[in-house]
Amino acid sequence: MQPDPQTTSQPAPQPTSQPAPQAAPQAAPQAVKIGLGLPLQDPVLLFEWARRADAGPFSTLGLADRVVFDNPEPLVTLAALAGATSRVRLQTEVLLAPHHVPALLAKQTATLDLLSGGRFTLGLGVGGREDDFLAAGIDPRRRGRLLDERMAVLRRLWAGEPFGDGVGPVGPAPVTPGGPEVLFGGFAPAALDRVGRFGDGFLGAGVPPEAMAGLFQDVEKSWQRHGRDGRPRLVAQANAVLGSAETVEQARRNIRAYYESSGRADRMEEGLLTTPEAIRAAVAGFTAIGADEVMLYCWSPEVDQVDRFAELLFR
Repeated sequence: MQPDPQTTSQPAPQPTSQPAPQAAPQAAPQAVKIGLGLPLQDPVLLFEWARRADAGPFSTLGLADRVVFDNPEPLVTLAALAGATSRVRLQTEVLLAPHHVPALLAKQTATLDLLSGGRFTLGLGVGGREDDFLAAGIDPRRRGRLLDERMAVLRRLWAGEPFGDGVGPVGPAPVTPGGPEVLFGGFAPAALDRVGRFGDGFLGAGVPPEAMAGLFQDVEKSWQRHGRDGRPRLVAQANAVLGSAETVEQARRNIRAYYESSGRADRMEEGLLTTPEAIRAAVAGFTAIGADEVMLYCWSPEVDQVDRFAELLFR
C-alpha cells in the first residue's frame, strides 16, 4: 500500500485519471516483474490468492499495514502465506515501522525471512493517519526519527550483534545475509534519502509514470551520494482491478474506505485502473522509466482477478 503523502514535508505528485484506451496494446515487457497487492477485505481468501499467484507468473505478494482499520496484520498474515507458497516473494507495503518495538521487529522479520526461505521483502514507511498514531501511542512528529532509529537497530541485530550493554544478540539469524531486503516508501526528500542510507530499494506508489520518474531519479542520486555499489531496486505500485462492473464498483468502495481518513479518497478512486488498456499502459510506462517490478494493488477480494491479470499481462 502506498505511503501516505499527507505526512511528508512536500506535496506528493498527484495520481491522474487512467490513460485513454490505446489501439492494439501489447503485453507487458517480459523484463519487468509483476506482483500483486493483496486485498484487505477477506483475509481467509488470501490463501487462495497466494496459491494461485504462486502457481502463476507473479513475482511478489504485497500486504498493507494499518492499525485502526480492519485489515489483517501483515507480518502474521505473510508468515501464514509463506507456508502456503513455495516460490512467490512476500512483501509489506508498507509496514509502519514507528509503531513497532525494534528488537521485536528484528526478531519477527528475521523469523519470516528464515521460514520463507529468504522470500521476504520488508517495505517500510512512517505512516500518516492520526488515529493510527494515537492507537499505537506514538508522537507523529517523531515518526521519521523513529524509523531511522529502528533501521539502525535492525541492521545490527540482523548481523548478529548484541542489542546493547548487558544484552546479547536477538535471534534467529535471517537466512538472507545482512537481513531481508528493505524497500522504503515515501515522497519527501528524507524518505527518498533513506534508500541510500539504509535500504536496498524504493517502493513508489500512487502516482503515474511521469511523476514517478522524478522520484526514481532522486532515489538514484541518494544511492550515489551515499557511495553505494550497484543500483537501488525500483518498484512501482498502481491500484488496479479487473472484472465485472460489480467487481469494479466494489473496488471503488474499498479504496474509498481505506483512504477516507487521509482526505485523498477522491483522488485515489480516480486513479484506480479498471481497464486492460489502462493497466497495460501503466505497466509499460513504469517499465520505460526503469522500474524493476510493478505491483498491481487489488481492491476487490474476488480471487478470479489473479487469473485475469495473468491472462492480460503474460499470455
